[in-house]
Amino acid sequence: MSDYIVRGMAANQQIRCFAALTKETVETARRDHNTSPVATAALGRLLTGGAMMGVMMKGDKDILTLQIKGDGPIGGITVTADSQGKVKGYVNNPNVILPANSLGKLDVSGAIGTGSLQVIKDMGLKEPYIGQVDLMTGEIGDDLTYYFATSEQVPSAVGLGVLMNKDNTVRQAGGFIVQLMPFAEEATIARLEENVGKIHSVTALLDQGLSPEGLLETVLEGFDLEINDRVDTEFYCNCSKERVEKALISIGRKDLNEMIQEGKPVELNCHFCNTNYTFSVEELKQILRKCK
Repeated sequence: MSDYIVRGMAANQQIRCFAALTKETVETARRDHNTSPVATAALGRLLTGGAMMGVMMKGDKDILTLQIKGDGPIGGITVTADSQGKVKGYVNNPNVILPANSLGKLDVSGAIGTGSLQVIKDMGLKEPYIGQVDLMTGEIGDDLTYYFATSEQVPSAVGLGVLMNKDNTVRQAGGFIVQLMPFAEEATIARLEENVGKIHSVTALLDQGLSPEGLLETVLEGFDLEINDRVDTEFYCNCSKERVEKALISIGRKDLNEMIQEGKPVELNCHFCNTNYTFSVEELKQILRKCK
């Protein structure tokens, strides 16, 4: 089953909801970046949250960026998503190894530490929207919940999870976001809080075979759920040698000349997908000719 996101409404339009299956997306990220289990879990949670938040945007060219900066050994995480379900990201230190936390699970919070979450939405306006909050727990789902409540004034519940196999490949990954509309009734709010409180592990539900639709049916038990849309999601990086060449042109003649004088090929790395691009001295000379 390929990864996808569903979005819908419930409780007579009082709740809007999203759920995602992201196993292949997170496994691609793990493979590209060769992440440790705890780094895979941290990156995978933010990729899942980012993918769902990306499809909340309306414009075809809208871009969402999530950045976590913490004082833990992972250093930070960056994820970028668009409105079509494409998402990419990386962790600053992919090799972090930590003991399990007190619950015997991967210690994502310990890897991230204390710090901040920044959300940047570039919607083609003069200035992007930027919202920033302190990390509440470093578990990422809680931090996105807090972001929605404080920066966007939208009461939300965010559940995210990544489960690893013993060989460190991704066994399950996915999540949900449910949000209350401004006119939500007290009874709806109380019932939703009760439902969310019963969910202790997103990955346990996924491991039982639940689809994104099934996740929402569980979170929204007792409500009339209407699925409105399904969007395929994937780890996708739009880097290419041509795009990297444009970046080289932008650094200017002086720096390019210095590279050429060294007489060695230059290797540049894409942070998002860890692809290396090599430019020979001859190619650098051709790029120099394109510089103004």
